Amino acid sequence: MIVMKFGGSSVNGADRIKQVIEIVRKSLDRKPVIIVSAFRGVTDDLIKLAHDAVAGDLAGLERIQERHFEAIDKLGVERSLVRENFSELSVLIRGISLVKELTPRSLDYVVSFGERASSRIIAAAFNKAGVPASAHDAFDVGMITNDDFGQANPLPEAEMELKRHLGKVRDLPIVTGYIGKTHAGDITTLGRNGSDYTATIIGAALGVEEIQLWTDVDGVMTADPNIVAGAKSLDVLSFEECSELAYYGGRSLHPYTLLPAIRKNIPIRVLNTFRPESRGTMVLAKAEHSRKGVKSIAYKRRQFIVNVASPRMLMAHGVLSKIFEIFARHEIVINVVSTSEISVSVTTDSPRNLDKAIKELSSLFEVSVEKDKAIICVVGDGIKTLPGIAGDVFGAMKDAGVNVDMISQGASKINLAFVINAADVTPAVQALHARFFGA
Repeated sequence: MIVMKFGGSSVNGADRIKQVIEIVRKSLDRKPVIIVSAFRGVTDDLIKLAHDAVAGDLAGLERIQERHFEAIDKLGVERSLVRENFSELSVLIRGISLVKELTPRSLDYVVSFGERASSRIIAAAFNKAGVPASAHDAFDVGMITNDDFGQANPLPEAEMELKRHLGKVRDLPIVTGYIGKTHAGDITTLGRNGSDYTATIIGAALGVEEIQLWTDVDGVMTADPNIVAGAKSLDVLSFEECSELAYYGGRSLHPYTLLPAIRKNIPIRVLNTFRPESRGTMVLAKAEHSRKGVKSIAYKRRQFIVNVASPRMLMAHGVLSKIFEIFARHEIVINVVSTSEISVSVTTDSPRNLDKAIKELSSLFEVSVEKDKAIICVVGDGIKTLPGIAGDVFGAMKDAGVNVDMISQGASKINLAFVINAADVTPAVQALHARFFGA
């Protein structure tokens, strides 16, 4: 048994769905479970629709509906497949418009309709193509989550429930990615790009032999191909390397995607829907060392640097504990940390509650905040063994004229992260790729 997840670009309209059917048809003997995203861009459209509804603008609803009807008509299936969903969405949007309020719970409910519509259309297309299939909302087959709306996680009992429900499905299951439901019955989402996470959660629950993530690139790349035209796909990565890339914004992966697969030691293969003949990237528990030392370059924009300083830190104990306790109390996630005897600098990518934390820190320390920053992360197992990697990294930054604000190396020593101005991401990544990969 395998899990095959297809992202938004892979199922974006009738022609793409037909291509997905042919890819899956070749793997039917492996008893696949199919996870699907919303059509490309639909989640963003639904988010905009929800916010527009607060201001009384409902025009986006019809455009979203017509886009799905267009795919349905081209596939030769029935519009009735999604009419109930869009009627439900219409009632919800009008309710938001009347109360002029959008809560995180309501927003998750709204955006869930992207996957709920696409799964029904895709299942119908499989049936029309002669492959018996059925559509399933993930929350109806056991995806029970906490109530952390917008970034929910499955509860421990979800694994048993997913195994029990999906074990009863006899045709090809087409399951919604990205969404779940609390015990109270509220729909949740697993975070942006959470369909990957759905795939590994279900793969771990079923104990599959392989999890395939079908995207629009040839696997995990040496850099973002939108920035580096000569970016190459990687044959193999370790879970550890891939975890670092996922956390620091590497394309094709959700930050939590790897955790269920790591726990069950299930290989993940990242493949290209538009070039199914490509080998893609295999992610394994262990991978061979790279002679170059570096395997990939990731970046994360929209970062804030928070600088905390005080002469009282010198030779004092418990200062770091106090600083991080304040961040934790305000639920602020820290990405990169750099310290000296009298100062601490950290980065975070969320402005939520940041003002409250700054106010509290300012009562104890001197605090400043820098906006519009980005993290660049150089990843590879060779970083811990090959001399000169750091020199090459910062030599490339010097040649590109990019100033470095902070530096941090992970305890695992497979990553070297540093912070720069967000405006310098493109020249920085291009310079690093040219230094390590020659293009």
